[in-house]
Amino acid sequence: MRTRINILGESGSGLSSVGSIVASALKTMGYFLQTNRENESLIKGGFGKVSINFGSKIIRSVSREADIMVVIDKPSLQEYASSLKDGGICLHGYERPAGFKAFMQEFEARGIKVCKLKARTISFSHGGNEQMVNMVLIGMLWKTLGFEYHWIEDQIKKRFASKPKLLAIDLLCLKDGYDGVESQLEIELPEDTSKKIMVEGNQALALGAVHAGVRCYFAYPMSPASSVLLHMSRLAKKFNLVIKQGEDEITVANMTLGAMHAGTRAFAATSGGGYDLMTETVSLAGIIECPLVLAIAQRPGPGTGLPTWTCQGDLNLAIHSSHGEFARIVIGASDVTDCFDLIQDAFNLAEIYQVPVIFLTEKVIAESHQAVLPFEQNKIKIERGLVEGKDLENLASTDRFKITEDGVSKRWIPGSSKTYYFANGDEHLEDGRLTEQAEPAGAMYAKRVRKLETIRKALPEPKTYGVEKDADISFIGWGSSRNVMLDVIEILKDQVKINYLHYEYLFPLKPKAAEAFFETNKNVHLLEGNYLGQFGTMIENATKQDFSDKLLKWDGRPFFLEDVLEYIKSNT
Repeated sequence: MRTRINILGESGSGLSSVGSIVASALKTMGYFLQTNRENESLIKGGFGKVSINFGSKIIRSVSREADIMVVIDKPSLQEYASSLKDGGICLHGYERPAGFKAFMQEFEARGIKVCKLKARTISFSHGGNEQMVNMVLIGMLWKTLGFEYHWIEDQIKKRFASKPKLLAIDLLCLKDGYDGVESQLEIELPEDTSKKIMVEGNQALALGAVHAGVRCYFAYPMSPASSVLLHMSRLAKKFNLVIKQGEDEITVANMTLGAMHAGTRAFAATSGGGYDLMTETVSLAGIIECPLVLAIAQRPGPGTGLPTWTCQGDLNLAIHSSHGEFARIVIGASDVTDCFDLIQDAFNLAEIYQVPVIFLTEKVIAESHQAVLPFEQNKIKIERGLVEGKDLENLASTDRFKITEDGVSKRWIPGSSKTYYFANGDEHLEDGRLTEQAEPAGAMYAKRVRKLETIRKALPEPKTYGVEKDADISFIGWGSSRNVMLDVIEILKDQVKINYLHYEYLFPLKPKAAEAFFETNKNVHLLEGNYLGQFGTMIENATKQDFSDKLLKWDGRPFFLEDVLEYIKSNT
């Protein structure tokens, strides 16, 4: 059973702070939770929403509909009023009903209970300001949920401990809000009260990278990847990291490649538009066979597109970007745990096979918080694929790009051996010396591309979730699609038999699992967050099978529970 909260407010209204305080208190109580923030790309104004879905069992996705709505401003209420369920609860602190009357009439007709206090008057009576109205609203929400006051009080004390004068006013406003309304809900307490961690995808990515041995991070900030720079900076002193903000994404990519070539694990994160500028460096990494890890936090394009919203539209970009043909790996994360674990795999694969690895997340992963059990550490061994120790004494220059059957040659850190080679961006011989002769150039080109099949065989298989056989409806997807599918499978487990095949390692594609899935599931649908069904096209081309239908979404919003539940209802 999940409880669904929508907090509405414009940018600059304290919306994110309210959501963060409430979510942190719920996490401290032991609840699992998932948040999602929707907001226009404005510093101040516009409309926005923070969704918090929480429960005693793991929560992976968010619902479009809310049980409780907390209203900070009227423009956001106008945008999201319909998301409050019939019979739900609306909390607000408006003292002047102008422009609010129509909403109240609509809510009354839908059986929605409205709880209000004179929040501005309360704040000013304690010497507070407009912003402290939010403390009143938080208190109202916490009492409405039926929770003990000390949980939210402790969170406020922790958050504002460095500002004792303001904290005193905050607590007075919070208590008046709490005492001013009645409890409306009886929510089950968490079954698992063990310690949870609450992290966003970008934070998990940073933690996973450092865990993998990354010691350099380069970035030019671009939403929704920007906060990776913040999180890496916070870790810099403790782990002796080098953190640099370049003047553009071209510089950032080149610094990352240079650090990897010199033997230091490094990476960069950006969004689609920033990655566009990095693609020449990706191609350079391909020909000099240098490992390179770049993360793309996806948002809708083209152009600036919807910079503060989400999508799965950059898969083709990751697979086909850069000139020439060469091997690469594309990995798609689904949640915060994936961000922590799979980025470690990304570095191992990049170094073992000496290829670029493009790591895909999405805004709904990158900037959303999830309360989960602590990450499992030290389970993924660092594998660098380097020649080390005494083996460095027996190298020949031709070993570096030696033409091998599997496409993988020996690699050593420059300066670690007396044997040297040329890291040549022109076509070259086995020791890196330039060549334009047809036979050796063609052989070297083919050698690099042969890695694709070597990698394909080594990558893990996709995972299947749901029933073992006789499914009523089945899906294939990647990225954040898994989150909503796993929640839907749980919700409908006694009503509809569902199978879901999930890909984490997207390229080179492993098609046999999809072929078998089509053979054993006769009603297979695609679930993907873009207009063209990019991954679905890959699957169809590789398997010569067609999806029964496709549930696609490209409006910047994630897949909500209702999107998939309604689709299943109409297709079974």
